[in-house]
Amino acid sequence: MKGRAWDNPWRLMLVINAAIVFGVFWHKIALPPYVPYIHLLVDYHFGFIKRALIGAAVALFSDKVPVWLAFALGGIVWLITFGLFIELFRRTFGFDERQLPLFVLTAGSPFFFKNFMHTLGHFDIYGCLLAICLLLVPARSVLFAVFAALGAAVLLLIHHIHALMYVPTVAMIVMLRYYLTAGVNRRNIAIGIVALLLLASLFVATQFWGTMPLPEADFVAYLQKRMADPSRTELLNFSYIWYQPLSKEVADTWQRMPSNLLGVPVFALLIWLHRPLWRYLAQTIRALSDDRHRRVVVAGLVGISLGYLVMFAIVFDYSRWVSNWAVCMILILHAIKALPAGREIAPIPTGGYTRYFGLAVTLIPRVGIVRPF
Repeated sequence: MKGRAWDNPWRLMLVINAAIVFGVFWHKIALPPYVPYIHLLVDYHFGFIKRALIGAAVALFSDKVPVWLAFALGGIVWLITFGLFIELFRRTFGFDERQLPLFVLTAGSPFFFKNFMHTLGHFDIYGCLLAICLLLVPARSVLFAVFAALGAAVLLLIHHIHALMYVPTVAMIVMLRYYLTAGVNRRNIAIGIVALLLLASLFVATQFWGTMPLPEADFVAYLQKRMADPSRTELLNFSYIWYQPLSKEVADTWQRMPSNLLGVPVFALLIWLHRPLWRYLAQTIRALSDDRHRRVVVAGLVGISLGYLVMFAIVFDYSRWVSNWAVCMILILHAIKALPAGREIAPIPTGGYTRYFGLAVTLIPRVGIVRPF
């Protein structure tokens, strides 16, 4: 790639990313939506159960659920999340030429929206959507923390694994945007503690008391009645996940561990390809004017990462966990930029070796769900 395009390649990378997203979408809709579709069928008909909130919301509007709705609903949520991220990026960094490398390395990352398109209809993106909303709305009163807690409760009702996947990031955004700026008093400490206790109780309830209370054959028969095309019984093959205890999930994960660990070098390479982004994140943290802020940020990033390590030991969808971890790091970068800084941070360079990192990140279409690619 020589000449004018390579002299200023970042706009070209944006075009390539858009084409890849379109290609991933067409590939995705050609695949059977096993997990996304069955989640639209499950509701609270038999009482409180895990993973049923989205299906219950769909049941308010339709007794019969067509297969295309899994793609349509997932696509709408994807578009909303992407649009809000663009607004967040504009507010935090702006969209001049100097910020194009950062935009490509974040929005164009195979960890982020390209992978969300590959996992279209899965529940991961809802956590990202809540975090972006919390980064956009004002954080002037304790109502911000209450709103965050309510949103986190919704995430747990969508899927309880959000307790490790996005709730820690939500908590850190609240800490950085509200508690570090508003200060600490008895009222907001009490509200924070109560919120954490209620969320912990909700997680325990969904994890240990949210199993289906009837035989699986009866459950499948009910789901089949909600299908617009009851003949597609293969889409109900994942009904067992509403019966599988935590011990079985852990056992399955450790049984797959030897083969899944083969993907770790690939994940490490993908993370390394974002090196300019991680350097920018580190510089942003070092530039904070308050030592206490720096310590809180580092502790929060470590805590979020430890949560993902726990997920690695429990559930084997490794590609999704690595991707969402990277998304959380990107979102926290926006929260850090709102804190007082002692010096200006130079944008990621548009030239030099950074172009090769940007091109590599651009050309990788997505990371996957379980194994890399």
